[in-house]
Amino acid sequence: MITDWDHTAPSPTRQREELLDRVEARLRSLLNDEYRRHSGHARAAVLVESLAELVAAGGERVRPVVLFTGYLAAGGSPDDPRAVDTAAALELLDTATLLRTDVHDNVAVRRGMPTPHVVRAAEHERGGWGGDARRHGAYSATLAGDLALACADRLAGALTGTARAHWDELRADRCVGMYAREAMTVAYLDNPWPGRCVSGCDSGCRAGWYALRGPLLIGAALAGRDDLAPAYEAYAGALHAAWRLRGFLDGGPEYAWEADLLREMLLDGEERDIAERMIRDLVHRAGRAADGAPLTGQWRGELASFGERVASV
Repeated sequence: MITDWDHTAPSPTRQREELLDRVEARLRSLLNDEYRRHSGHARAAVLVESLAELVAAGGERVRPVVLFTGYLAAGGSPDDPRAVDTAAALELLDTATLLRTDVHDNVAVRRGMPTPHVVRAAEHERGGWGGDARRHGAYSATLAGDLALACADRLAGALTGTARAHWDELRADRCVGMYAREAMTVAYLDNPWPGRCVSGCDSGCRAGWYALRGPLLIGAALAGRDDLAPAYEAYAGALHAAWRLRGFLDGGPEYAWEADLLREMLLDGEERDIAERMIRDLVHRAGRAADGAPLTGQWRGELASFGERVASV
C-alpha cells in the first residue's frame, strides 16, 4: 500500500480548485469558439448564447469535483489536458440534462436566471411570430441541450480504452436512468424512501451512477489506475446511499410532497435517529473503502472527509 506523499505538494482542495479554474476557462473558450463559428447567422448564434449563459451561470460543478477527486487520488497528473476536457464534458452533459428537465417540469428559473425555454418563448411572443410560443421555447431549449451533448462528445474525443468505455456507458445509463425515474413517477410507483440505494444501486440509478460512480471510474481510468475500480465502486455505492438518505430526511430537491407525507408518517424521533445512524454507518463504510485503497495517506483522508461533506448536505 502506498503511504508516502510529498508534504510540499498543494493540498487536495487547492489542487482541485486550480483544475476547476481551468475547466471554467475551457468551457468559455469552447463556447466562445462555437459562437464565433455561427456569428454570421444571428438566429444560430442565439442558440449558442442560450447554452453559454446557462453554463456561465455556474452551479456547484459537482461532477468535475468528483472526477478530479478520483483522478488526483489515483495519481493523475494535473497537467494532463484530458482531465480538464473530460471534466468540462461532464458539466456539459449535466447541462444538457438540466435543459431537458426544465422543459419537462416547466421550470421558470435556473441558477438565478430565466430558463432558456422561457426566454425563447417570450422572444416568440414579443416578435409576434407564427405558431405556438411555448412549443417554440421548448424546442429551442431541447436543441440547446443537443448542442451541449455535441460539445461534450467533442471534448471527450481524446478518451481511449477504459476511460472511453466508462464515458459511453455513462451517456447511455443517464438516458435509461432518466426514463426509469420518469416511468416510475407517472405510474405512481416511485417510493421516495431510498431503500434501494442502501441495499445497492444498479445502472438504472441516475443519481448514484451519474454523479459519483461514473466520474470516479473515469478519473481512475484517465490516471491509468483501473485497479482502483473495486475500491471506487464500494466508495461510491456507500456514499451515494448516505447522500440519498440525507436528501430524504432533509427534503432535498428530488423529494416532493409524497416524501414529506412519508416522513411525517414514518419518522418519529426514534426512526430519525436510526436513519441518522444509517447515514453515519454508510459514510464510515465509504471511508473504509477509501482507507483500503492503494492511495497516498493524504488522498485516503481526503476521500473520507469528502464523503462526510457530501452526506452532511
